[in-house]
Amino acid sequence: MTRQGYNTWLNGYIIPKWGDGALTELQARPVDLWLQSLSLAPKSKVHIRGLVRILWEFAMWRGDVPIQRNPMELVTIKGATKRLKRPRSLTAEEFQLLLEQLEEPFRTMALVCVCFGLRISECLALKWSDLDWLNGTLSVERGIVHQVVDDVKTAESQRSMCIDSVMLDVLKTWKQNSQFSSSNDWIFASPVQIGRLPFSYPGVWRALRRAAIRAGIGHLSSHAFRHTHRSWLDAVGTPVGVQQRLMRHTDIRTTMNVYGTAATSDMRQAHAKIVRLALPRTN
Repeated sequence: MTRQGYNTWLNGYIIPKWGDGALTELQARPVDLWLQSLSLAPKSKVHIRGLVRILWEFAMWRGDVPIQRNPMELVTIKGATKRLKRPRSLTAEEFQLLLEQLEEPFRTMALVCVCFGLRISECLALKWSDLDWLNGTLSVERGIVHQVVDDVKTAESQRSMCIDSVMLDVLKTWKQNSQFSSSNDWIFASPVQIGRLPFSYPGVWRALRRAAIRAGIGHLSSHAFRHTHRSWLDAVGTPVGVQQRLMRHTDIRTTMNVYGTAATSDMRQAHAKIVRLALPRTN
């Protein structure tokens, strides 16, 4: 979803501040002072600096400015390598408390996110055609941000994933209950949009927030499901190489540092263990 991110930083911050001037005005010190004045997290400032750097590189490539050292190489972001908040991971008990408070389709959404480690943009962009019922696989083909469909975050993110038989039953049940169940329909199609678009992220966020309050588990964001998936992979003893493939990370350091080549059979076994942690226990 890089394009959507670029549009956010460009239209929300760079153009309002620098849009009337020349690119050459974006020198190291003015940009440094401007970034310091923004009430944004360090990571967001890094994204803005990175986009300005790309603009400089493109201008040099086009010949609009002389080839020179990119001024953005001199801009440092304080605290860029530190997290302001510790990532939230749910215990199996907390997740099941949450499930009890979630109505459909948000309950199935939560299960899909935590069992596959999907980003919410990837979960909402799933279509029934992405499911191979016979072979038990799920293809992650696209993402959706601000109701605009785009490619997934990285090439590694786009892959086919194993589906445990228990999780397959969950999806079959939802398909039977959904009013939008044709092959090309969104799995989580919005009735408000008459199925033309999936549920929007704000709607999902509100449902999660209300359910988390009722469940007594505190503040919760959708990305907590991805962190939870990674934590549970650790808890069930999944080898790091398998975790990297299941998390769909290009670099194993991302798996280790942020979320803390494997055989398909190992991936299937690890996925099955996560599904059994996620689904309510039956006596």
